Amino acid sequence: MTVHPDSARRTAAAMIGTWGIFGCAAVPLTAEAPRIVTGMALTPYEIHEDCVRLSPGDRLDYTFDATDPVAFEIRYREGTAALSPIVRSPVRADAGVYTAPLGVQYCLVWEAGSAGALVDYRLRLRPAAR
Repeated sequence: MTVHPDSARRTAAAMIGTWGIFGCAAVPLTAEAPRIVTGMALTPYEIHEDCVRLSPGDRLDYTFDATDPVAFEIRYREGTAALSPIVRSPVRADAGVYTAPLGVQYCLVWEAGSAGALVDYRLRLRPAAR
């Protein structure tokens, strides 16, 4: 797990993301409807977040492909710390299942390199048995 200090760049990105410029998905992810995004264009060094609220034990299936290498992470906030249990960089593709330890908002984050990238991704919620 990687812990990131709140640098000026990440703080600015979080603030802008709050204003909706980075496009955190407005439609809640449900077990019945996976989120499928194709052709998401990232300009050089652009950051895109897709955030979902998970309950403890929920599983998030994710997969993505990019035309050029991107930095990818799944992160959440605990107090003032941003915790990143999954970090991949630089990659053109990744897939996995993340099990949420806490009931908080988790953000999947892609950051393009100098070439920019087109990204296709798919998210599917697998709720914990209740």
